[in-house]
Amino acid sequence: MIVTLELKPGTVWSETELSERLELGRTPVREALKRLEAEHLVEIVPRSGAKVTQVDVMQQILMLEMRRELERLIAVSASRRATPEERNKCIQISRYFEGMRDINVMEFLRYHYEAKRFLAEAARNPFAAAAIVPCHAMSRRFYYLHNRVIHDVPVAAKLHANVFEAVALGDEPRAADASDKLMDYADELTRRTVLTRS
Repeated sequence: MIVTLELKPGTVWSETELSERLELGRTPVREALKRLEAEHLVEIVPRSGAKVTQVDVMQQILMLEMRRELERLIAVSASRRATPEERNKCIQISRYFEGMRDINVMEFLRYHYEAKRFLAEAARNPFAAAAIVPCHAMSRRFYYLHNRVIHDVPVAAKLHANVFEAVALGDEPRAADASDKLMDYADELTRRTVLTRS
Protein backbone atom coordinates (compact mmCIF):
# COMPACT_ATOMS: atom_id res chain seq x y z
CA MET A 1 0.00 0.00 0.00
CA ILE A 2 2.92 2.34 0.63
CA VAL A 3 4.81 1.26 -2.49
CA THR A 4 1.73 1.76 -4.67
CA LEU A 5 0.97 5.11 -2.97
CA GLU A 6 -2.40 3.84 -1.75
CA LEU A 7 -1.17 5.24 1.56
CA LYS A 8 -0.10 8.64 0.31
CA PRO A 9 3.21 10.25 1.38
CA GLY A 10 2.67 12.67 4.25
CA THR A 11 -0.50 11.01 5.56
CA VAL A 12 -0.68 9.84 9.17
CA TRP A 13 -2.32 6.55 10.16
CA SER A 14 -3.11 5.18 13.59
CA GLU A 15 -2.58 1.51 14.43
CA THR A 16 -6.35 1.17 14.82
CA GLU A 17 -7.05 2.61 11.34
CA LEU A 18 -4.48 0.33 9.75
CA SER A 19 -5.71 -2.70 11.69
CA GLU A 20 -9.26 -2.10 10.48
CA ARG A 21 -8.16 -1.44 6.92
CA LEU A 22 -5.99 -4.56 6.78
CA GLU A 23 -8.33 -6.69 8.92
CA LEU A 24 -5.45 -7.62 11.19
CA GLY A 25 -4.82 -7.33 14.91
CA ARG A 26 -2.87 -4.37 16.27
CA THR A 27 0.18 -6.47 17.26
CA PRO A 28 1.15 -7.54 13.70
CA VAL A 29 0.44 -4.00 12.50
CA ARG A 30 2.71 -2.56 15.22
CA GLU A 31 5.48 -5.02 14.26
CA ALA A 32 5.09 -4.16 10.58
CA LEU A 33 5.30 -0.43 11.34
CA LYS A 34 8.54 -0.93 13.28
CA ARG A 35 10.02 -2.66 10.25
CA LEU A 36 8.72 0.00 7.88
CA GLU A 37 10.26 2.69 10.08
CA ALA A 38 13.63 0.90 9.81
CA GLU A 39 13.12 0.88 6.02
CA HIS A 40 12.47 4.67 6.03
CA LEU A 41 8.95 4.27 4.65
CA VAL A 42 7.15 5.52 7.76
CA GLU A 43 8.00 7.78 10.67
CA ILE A 44 6.42 6.93 14.03
CA VAL A 45 4.91 10.12 15.49
CA PRO A 46 4.23 9.76 19.25
CA ARG A 47 0.51 9.90 20.13
CA SER A 48 -0.42 10.37 16.45
CA GLY A 49 0.53 7.21 14.57
CA ALA A 50 2.65 6.38 11.57
CA LYS A 51 3.41 9.08 9.03
CA VAL A 52 4.16 7.84 5.53
CA THR A 53 7.46 9.44 4.51
CA GLN A 54 7.74 11.70 1.48
CA VAL A 55 9.47 10.51 -1.68
CA ASP A 56 12.63 12.60 -1.54
CA VAL A 57 14.91 12.60 -4.60
CA MET A 58 17.99 13.83 -2.72
CA GLN A 59 17.56 11.13 -0.07
CA GLN A 60 17.17 8.61 -2.89
CA ILE A 61 20.47 9.72 -4.44
CA LEU A 62 22.27 9.43 -1.08
CA MET A 63 20.76 5.99 -0.50
CA LEU A 64 21.93 4.87 -3.97
CA GLU A 65 25.54 5.66 -2.98
CA MET A 66 25.33 3.00 -0.29
CA ARG A 67 23.18 0.64 -2.36
CA ARG A 68 25.81 0.64 -5.13
CA GLU A 69 28.47 -0.72 -2.76
CA LEU A 70 26.13 -3.27 -1.20
CA GLU A 71 24.78 -4.51 -4.55
CA ARG A 72 28.32 -5.06 -5.83
CA LEU A 73 29.38 -6.82 -2.61
CA ILE A 74 26.35 -9.14 -2.73
CA ALA A 75 26.77 -9.92 -6.45
CA VAL A 76 30.48 -10.69 -6.11
CA SER A 77 30.02 -12.69 -2.90
CA ALA A 78 27.17 -14.72 -4.41
CA SER A 79 29.37 -15.41 -7.47
CA ARG A 80 32.00 -16.81 -5.14
CA ARG A 81 29.82 -18.64 -2.60
CA ALA A 82 26.65 -19.82 -4.32
CA THR A 83 26.00 -23.56 -4.31
CA PRO A 84 25.42 -25.44 -7.59
CA GLU A 85 21.67 -25.48 -6.82
CA GLU A 86 21.69 -21.72 -6.25
CA ARG A 87 23.57 -21.17 -9.52
CA ASN A 88 20.91 -23.16 -11.36
CA LYS A 89 18.24 -21.02 -9.68
CA CYS A 90 20.13 -17.88 -10.76
CA ILE A 91 19.98 -19.07 -14.38
CA GLN A 92 16.21 -19.51 -14.05
CA ILE A 93 15.84 -16.05 -12.49
CA SER A 94 18.00 -14.49 -15.20
CA ARG A 95 15.87 -16.06 -17.94
CA TYR A 96 12.66 -14.95 -16.25
CA PHE A 97 13.93 -11.36 -16.05
CA GLU A 98 15.00 -11.59 -19.70
CA GLY A 99 11.50 -12.62 -20.70
CA MET A 100 9.79 -9.65 -19.06
CA ARG A 101 8.19 -7.72 -21.90
CA ASP A 102 4.54 -6.97 -21.15
CA ILE A 103 4.67 -7.52 -17.38
CA ASN A 104 3.10 -4.85 -15.19
CA VAL A 105 5.23 -2.95 -12.71
CA MET A 106 3.76 -4.60 -9.59
CA GLU A 107 4.46 -8.10 -10.91
CA PHE A 108 8.01 -6.97 -11.68
CA LEU A 109 8.47 -5.50 -8.19
CA ARG A 110 7.11 -8.62 -6.47
CA TYR A 111 9.45 -10.87 -8.45
CA HIS A 112 12.31 -8.42 -7.90
CA TYR A 113 11.73 -8.59 -4.13
CA GLU A 114 12.00 -12.39 -4.03
CA ALA A 115 14.93 -12.53 -6.46
CA LYS A 116 17.00 -9.96 -4.57
CA ARG A 117 16.32 -11.69 -1.28
CA PHE A 118 17.48 -14.98 -2.79
CA LEU A 119 20.68 -13.38 -4.11
CA ALA A 120 21.46 -11.86 -0.71
CA GLU A 121 21.09 -15.32 0.89
CA ALA A 122 23.43 -16.83 -1.73
CA ALA A 123 26.05 -14.19 -0.83
CA ARG A 124 26.35 -15.68 2.69
CA ASN A 125 26.79 -12.26 4.29
CA PRO A 126 23.94 -11.59 6.72
CA PHE A 127 25.22 -8.07 7.45
CA ALA A 128 25.07 -7.00 3.81
CA ALA A 129 21.70 -8.74 3.43
CA ALA A 130 20.24 -6.80 6.38
CA ALA A 131 21.78 -3.50 5.29
CA ILE A 132 20.33 -3.62 1.78
CA VAL A 133 16.71 -4.26 2.84
CA PRO A 134 15.84 -0.57 3.42
CA CYS A 135 17.60 0.38 0.18
CA HIS A 136 15.38 -2.00 -1.78
CA ALA A 137 12.26 -0.82 0.06
CA MET A 138 12.91 2.83 -0.80
CA SER A 139 13.88 1.95 -4.36
CA ARG A 140 10.71 -0.07 -4.98
CA ARG A 141 8.46 2.84 -4.02
CA PHE A 142 10.51 5.34 -6.02
CA TYR A 143 10.51 3.07 -9.07
CA TYR A 144 6.76 2.45 -8.84
CA LEU A 145 6.10 6.18 -8.66
CA HIS A 146 8.23 7.06 -11.69
CA ASN A 147 7.48 3.98 -13.79
CA ARG A 148 4.03 5.44 -14.41
CA VAL A 149 5.81 7.90 -16.71
CA ILE A 150 8.84 6.01 -18.06
CA HIS A 151 7.40 2.46 -18.53
CA ASP A 152 10.84 0.82 -18.70
CA VAL A 153 10.39 -2.53 -16.93
CA PRO A 154 12.10 -4.48 -19.78
CA VAL A 155 15.20 -2.27 -19.47
CA ALA A 156 15.44 -2.68 -15.70
CA ALA A 157 14.68 -6.41 -15.97
CA LYS A 158 17.50 -6.94 -18.49
CA LEU A 159 20.00 -5.25 -16.17
CA HIS A 160 18.93 -7.52 -13.31
CA ALA A 161 19.14 -10.55 -15.62
CA ASN A 162 22.78 -9.71 -16.36
CA VAL A 163 23.66 -9.77 -12.65
CA PHE A 164 22.03 -13.15 -12.08
CA GLU A 165 23.67 -14.63 -15.17
CA ALA A 166 27.13 -13.55 -13.97
CA VAL A 167 26.45 -15.04 -10.52
CA ALA A 168 25.30 -18.30 -12.13
CA LEU A 169 28.62 -18.47 -14.01
CA GLY A 170 30.64 -17.67 -10.89
CA ASP A 171 32.23 -14.76 -12.76
CA GLU A 172 33.09 -12.23 -10.05
CA PRO A 173 34.42 -9.39 -12.29
CA ARG A 174 31.41 -9.74 -14.59
CA ALA A 175 29.04 -9.73 -11.59
CA ALA A 176 30.67 -6.53 -10.28
CA ASP A 177 30.40 -4.89 -13.70
CA ALA A 178 26.76 -5.95 -14.18
CA SER A 179 25.92 -4.68 -10.70
CA ASP A 180 27.59 -1.32 -11.38
CA LYS A 181 25.70 -0.97 -14.68
CA LEU A 182 22.44 -1.65 -12.86
CA MET A 183 23.26 1.04 -10.33
CA ASP A 184 24.38 3.47 -13.06
CA TYR A 185 20.90 3.04 -14.51
CA ALA A 186 19.19 3.54 -11.12
CA ASP A 187 21.24 6.68 -10.51
CA GLU A 188 20.54 8.07 -13.99
CA LEU A 189 16.82 7.36 -13.60
CA THR A 190 16.75 9.13 -10.25
CA ARG A 191 18.57 12.20 -11.54
CA ARG A 192 16.33 12.29 -14.60
CA THR A 193 13.32 12.78 -12.31
CA VAL A 194 14.93 15.97 -10.96
CA LEU A 195 15.38 17.32 -14.51
CA THR A 196 11.82 16.35 -15.41
CA ARG A 197 10.49 18.39 -12.51
CA SER A 198 12.59 21.47 -13.20
